[in-house]
Amino acid sequence: MRVEPAVIERMTRTRSQDPASVPREVAGEADLVVVDTTWGELQPLQSAPGVVTLGELELLKSLSGGAVLIDSRVPGSRAGITIPGAVNIPHDRILESRDQLDPSRLSVFFCNGPQCPQSPAAVRALVETGYPASALAYYRGGLHDWVALAMPTERVT
Repeated sequence: MRVEPAVIERMTRTRSQDPASVPREVAGEADLVVVDTTWGELQPLQSAPGVVTLGELELLKSLSGGAVLIDSRVPGSRAGITIPGAVNIPHDRILESRDQLDPSRLSVFFCNGPQCPQSPAAVRALVETGYPASALAYYRGGLHDWVALAMPTERVT
């Protein structure tokens, strides 16, 4: 039996409204969120050579071990929430803010989710300028997966 390779492509987007990159709570429905599938472009699993990609459990373990969580989203894409304890350093300011990072501690970058290019861009910029890849990690799930998995958030302005 000859099996042909599957051709899989992301579905065409049909919404004409502005996309919502962070899942939103459904009013009056505890533990239910709405996810907008129309935004962004899927990002690679590895953001840069030598930089580890984390899931939620690995992120929690890294944080309990002293890692620093970096919210790399620009203010306009934060949707008013972040992961508790995160420090905001927008991806487009990472090189000028590099002195805020401590290469002796793991810095874990996240943005809005697997479709968001902000964290991968920040991580690549740091690695390309000589920052040690071993001091960086990428939480690819970002706020999208974090919220969808009922993990805690905190409000930001």
